[in-house]
Amino acid sequence: MSLPLPTTLSPSKVSSFKDCALAFRFSTIDRLPEPPSPAAAKGTLVHKALELLFWDHPQGSRSLAAALDCLGRAWSLLASDAEFTELGLSDEEAAQFRHEADQLLRRYFQLEDPDRIQVLGTELMLQAPLGDMQLRGIIDRLELDPDGRLVVTDYKTGRVPPESREQARLGGVHFYAYLCEKALGVRPARVQLLYLAEPMSISATPSDQSIKGMAVRAQAVWAAVERACQTEDFRPHPSALCGYCAYQAFCPAFGGDPALAVSQRPGSTEAQVGPAEARPDPTQAVRDALRAAGLVGV
Repeated sequence: MSLPLPTTLSPSKVSSFKDCALAFRFSTIDRLPEPPSPAAAKGTLVHKALELLFWDHPQGSRSLAAALDCLGRAWSLLASDAEFTELGLSDEEAAQFRHEADQLLRRYFQLEDPDRIQVLGTELMLQAPLGDMQLRGIIDRLELDPDGRLVVTDYKTGRVPPESREQARLGGVHFYAYLCEKALGVRPARVQLLYLAEPMSISATPSDQSIKGMAVRAQAVWAAVERACQTEDFRPHPSALCGYCAYQAFCPAFGGDPALAVSQRPGSTEAQVGPAEARPDPTQAVRDALRAAGLVGV
């Protein structure tokens, strides 16, 4: 008997598998629920505020005041979401949470002027085949730079990684560069990570070598996932990340039994996506904009 194979591979799944194969299994295959995380919820809130800023405020009106107003609206929109309600924040904790999100937005304005950004898409889901698997990712922001070139931007609300981990973090945006090239027909001229907490920007230029390297690494991870599913052999990798892991009760490194995770499964595997013709194409407006900019042919 083998474990079900995931239907797609994303940057977060690649990172999860490389960090700890057993935690990947619990999260992606067994789909065990994780307790809500204040850090993740804060990231969701700030991402939503920035999305509102770019879509509800045209260029020339994206001020700090407008961004803070968008933060208030995002707070109202997400207040009833389980990611927030299950945090169980007291009034004082909620005020501190909101203050920290406010500070992240203010630091964002130290990194760039949003009035200069020509946005093509935000929270854009792209999917493309690679061999016998499907790669999928959600791009925080896709835009054209002043020279009319495509740029991928990824917001980060956590700490800046040490230099030794910088290239690993950029692997995610190179993943997005591959998706843009395959799904939209255009390779981005630049991919960038905006770390709002510092604030700091890290960028790279996708190349034939970087795209090929990303594809090779993704295929290697997929092959390892396939082997692990076939043999039901997902091994733990104890590290500093264990202190943040929600699955210690099932991990042998902490005296747990992975077999017990089966009884905790919600009863469904990864959500299946319906036929492409049965749903609207969320990338069509982006393709039209790229065509208007002369980046793809008619």
